[in-house]
Amino acid sequence: MSDQINSLEDLQAAVTGEDAVVMEAVIHREPVRDDLGRSYATGKRKDAVARVWIRPGSGKVTVNGREMAKYFARPVLQMVLRQPFDVAGVAGEFDVMATVKGGGLSGQAGAVKHGISKALQLYEPSLRGALKAAGFLTRDSRVVERKKYGKRKARRSFQFSKR
Repeated sequence: MSDQINSLEDLQAAVTGEDAVVMEAVIHREPVRDDLGRSYATGKRKDAVARVWIRPGSGKVTVNGREMAKYFARPVLQMVLRQPFDVAGVAGEFDVMATVKGGGLSGQAGAVKHGISKALQLYEPSLRGALKAAGFLTRDSRVVERKKYGKRKARRSFQFSKR
């Protein structure tokens, strides 16, 4: 075991040729943008699915063709949509255009937040660490449990009567 690797320099010296190219590709992520300079991502939460496009701009957020303040009237839902920008430190730098279907307003806000987070890390890969640490890149997989046969709801049973 004379050629044991004990430091990062030893590792870089050991990796040569094709392996170095593969290692460089793993470390460095390329931005993913279309020809209009936008990044696209799909966000999901409960039954809601959001298609989100971001591009550099003044911070305007449009959901289903309406302003964010009109579509999500509750301040809590507007705060949910602003969280990815605040965590990444890019508040007011990107315009967002989102279309969302399914679910209720809370699920739709969560879906748009998930889509914004994924699109931000595709547009600027250096933001991935902050967004991942905050848990915004993970899809919240909790969905409504289905109703079971013989029960009134998913778990709620009918009232028991001995006679």
